[in-house]
Amino acid sequence: MNDTLLDDEFALFREAAKGTKKADTKYLCAKAEPRKKLQELRELKEKADTEFYFSDEYEPLLKEENEKVKYLREDVDPYILKQLRRGDFQTRAVFRSAWFNSRKSEERVAALILACEREKVYCASVMTGFGTRTLKDQIPRWLVQHQK
Repeated sequence: MNDTLLDDEFALFREAAKGTKKADTKYLCAKAEPRKKLQELRELKEKADTEFYFSDEYEPLLKEENEKVKYLREDVDPYILKQLRRGDFQTRAVFRSAWFNSRKSEERVAALILACEREKVYCASVMTGFGTRTLKDQIPRWLVQHQK
C-alpha cells in the first residue's frame, strides 16, 4: 500500500514537472545579502556620535568677564580668543538654540560639532534667546565637555 501511494505521488510529480529542464548547478549561487551603502553607514555612525551625552551636573572652571564666557583648551594659542573678538574669522555655521528645549539643544550642539568637523568649518556661532538663561548657561558647559 505504501509503494502504490509513493508511485502515485511520483507520477503526479512527473506530470507536473513535464517540459522542464534540469537545472545547471554551476550557474546557481546563493544571493549575497545586499551591503549597506556607504551613506547609510555614515549616517548610522553620525547618529551614534550625536548621541554624545552631556552632563548637566558638570561645572567646568570658566572665566566670565562682562557676561561673556571665555574658555580655551590647553593646546590652543591664547591669541585665538583675541582674533575671535576682533572678528578675524568668518562664521560659516549658525545654530539658534532659542527654538529648542534643553534636551533637543543638547543633541543639536553635538550634531553641530560633528557637522563642522566633517565639513571643515572652523568657526560656528551658537545663539541663545532671551528667557530664563538656562541655555545660555548650559551651552558653554556642553561645549567644554565635548571631546572635539
